[in-house]
Amino acid sequence: MSGPFAVNRIVAGILDDVAAREAVTSFQSIKHLSRQAPEPRDAAAAILRSGCGVIAEIKRQIPIRGQSIDISSMSEFAASIERAGAHMIACQTEKLRYAGSLEDMREARLAVDLPMMCRDIIVDPYQIHEARYFGADIVPLQVELLGQARLVSLIDRIESLGMTVLAEVRSPEEADRALSAGATVVGVNAWSINSAELDRENFNSIVPGLPPEVLRIALGGVRTAKDLLSYAAAGADAVIVGEAIMSSEDPAAKARSLVAAGQHPACPSR
Repeated sequence: MSGPFAVNRIVAGILDDVAAREAVTSFQSIKHLSRQAPEPRDAAAAILRSGCGVIAEIKRQIPIRGQSIDISSMSEFAASIERAGAHMIACQTEKLRYAGSLEDMREARLAVDLPMMCRDIIVDPYQIHEARYFGADIVPLQVELLGQARLVSLIDRIESLGMTVLAEVRSPEEADRALSAGATVVGVNAWSINSAELDRENFNSIVPGLPPEVLRIALGGVRTAKDLLSYAAAGADAVIVGEAIMSSEDPAAKARSLVAAGQHPACPSR
């Protein structure tokens, strides 16, 4: 799946799914339900815990490998990741590529005390209220896919519900747009949005331009403790790790080893 048209198809598919869900549960209804949900957990505090935190991404499919993951119990899987020491869990809810669901996220959140990130391509306000209703504490926005007015609007809506925004960027220009829109947590994604290209150096090219108070998360390419320590040395407060954990024969053990690296006294941290 490569090229901008692939991204357009993904976004179109997501919007079709949103429209189908809204036909069942109106925007006003999901808006009301989202405001009745339990208080969000403090995602920023989880990121600022000692060392370089591990945000474990749970997903049922790894599209780049064409691999399906057998998760018989999402609650038990999430609990095992929490016991491994992860600072946060990111549940992949996108149906099109990852066979995810909001129900997966709800089940995972009910099983743990960690903050929960809704990993999806969020482009519509309806999705934000859905995410809050189903238990999200932090929501990502792909800056590349959003005009500036829409970016500002979605950030305001996420924060109005008490959640944290993760602004995902892939260039210094996108980072500037995220900061201008009010983002205080920036994730630098090493994966191209429309190809399988990975550029770990992307983090190093963007982070020096971020104000010191902005929280920095590295996404993509963390497979080993060395990868995590490299990002930490470049200024990462946390890393999101999905493929390395989910493709492991023992996901909890893999998460535990990365957490140990991030908590080692030699690991740089703010």
